[in-house]
Amino acid sequence: MSQQEEQRVTLLVDVQNIYYTTKQIHRCNFDFNIFWAKATAGRKVVKAIAYAIDRGDPKQRQFQNILRAIGFEVKLKPYIQRSDGSAKGDWDVGIALDGMEYAPKSDAVVLASGDGDFDMLVDRMRNAYDVDVDVYGVRELTAASLINAATRYIPIEGDLLLKKQ
Repeated sequence: MSQQEEQRVTLLVDVQNIYYTTKQIHRCNFDFNIFWAKATAGRKVVKAIAYAIDRGDPKQRQFQNILRAIGFEVKLKPYIQRSDGSAKGDWDVGIALDGMEYAPKSDAVVLASGDGDFDMLVDRMRNAYDVDVDVYGVRELTAASLINAATRYIPIEGDLLLKKQ
């Protein structure tokens, strides 16, 4: 790739994972604008997808619209409350399928999640498609196997956090 040629990047964001891990450890929210700026700097965006669970409340819809305004395609799954009280609504398979679809069209993939289930996906994308994979996650809640699988691990801290006003 020549100096003039922009690196092609795909962004995959596990919204629930990032939201809850950032809240739990840092007691504030993740700054999606700063994340976008860092993850796409000097790169051409092939695809940017934010995967979320839809509970249908107005604040959540407003947040989804903010993500769209930043540049993300927002994929939603309904929140399902099971009769035993447990809840269902993860995007692991969807993220993996999109990762395998867009990695061959990219020079780099950025995965925002701390979920260790993605370590095999990261390995596969790196080895099968020779792409760099950057993983953003909250250090204390990011699986070691995922950090080890990544080309580069970027902890969610500092300017990636929205400070309370």
